[in-house]
Amino acid sequence: MQKVRPVAIWLFIGAFLVFLTTAIGGITRLTDSGLSMVDWNLIMGSVPPLSEEEWHESFEEYQKYPEFQAIHSHFTLTDFKRIFFWEYLHRMMGRFIGLVFIIPFIIFLIQRRISRPLFFKLMILFGLGAFQAFLGWFMVKSGLADQPRVSHFRLAAHLITAFITASYSFNLGLQLWNGTKKKLLISPGISRLVVFSFIILIVQIIYGAFVAGKDAGLVHNYWPHMNPGVLVAPQAFEMNPFYLNLVENNSGIQFIHRYIGITLFLIILTLWFRTRKSGNSSLIRRINYMLVMVFVQFALGVTTLIFHLPLFLAVLHQLGALILLLMHVEFVSNTTTSFRNKSGLTINPPEALG
Repeated sequence: MQKVRPVAIWLFIGAFLVFLTTAIGGITRLTDSGLSMVDWNLIMGSVPPLSEEEWHESFEEYQKYPEFQAIHSHFTLTDFKRIFFWEYLHRMMGRFIGLVFIIPFIIFLIQRRISRPLFFKLMILFGLGAFQAFLGWFMVKSGLADQPRVSHFRLAAHLITAFITASYSFNLGLQLWNGTKKKLLISPGISRLVVFSFIILIVQIIYGAFVAGKDAGLVHNYWPHMNPGVLVAPQAFEMNPFYLNLVENNSGIQFIHRYIGITLFLIILTLWFRTRKSGNSSLIRRINYMLVMVFVQFALGVTTLIFHLPLFLAVLHQLGALILLLMHVEFVSNTTTSFRNKSGLTINPPEALG
């Protein structure tokens, strides 16, 4: 157990760094900073402009692309430096995370702290990290062509892959930290509800990325109505064919994001009612925390909307989604619907909690 504890801590640190990077990524998106660096160079791209001449060269390069021409044509060099900072910091954090994962990995291999099964699991983690880096540039490229913004589909892929990477690293850390510790026994019904909640949360995160990528949070800034006195804005379903309302229509995207949020809250509230009389303090505590978090996340979403997307609240809302996702991961990692008896047979007892 003690042999793998440092590996578990390393994985927790990695998950936390991804958490921080998603916050910086959120700021980068919300400040329209993501297209300020128009090239991708793994080595030389790590060095920012150092002289006034280099800054002017970078700014002139940026001026060749649609975002400057359509949105930021009023920018001065000072304005450009401001947005460059966030994109540069976001990229540097990604590279720093790469070093944080690779260097300790080599050390742990030398120390023989990594078993063969864990090695292959870590290869999946590294694959996720590499894929995430590719998606970052793939997303940026979409905003350097004809449109002055990145594709909201690529933004969603970039965000959800970051969340999956953080969750996977966190889950591996939990497995190593807990070792053979006995898991909490829950009923299949509770397990199904948690899995359903997890799936709905993933869909909600994707739609949150759509809202951010399309600026759909700026079209209906009322709650609970979308327009004054109108619960469901007619604009939400005005595009043809109909499916475009689900993925391209700003009103439709915001409508879906609103009501998936309500659905998620109701699912976790149902979980709370199902578990509160179980008598198991560990189970009740986990669901209590989850209910509080989904309420906070719901409140953040509403306040972010009605105050027209203030940066601080919008970033907190994005991080709240990741925290809620990690809570689901922790719950699934530490619970089971079955156990093995002394004969090695798997039992699914009717008295499972919940």
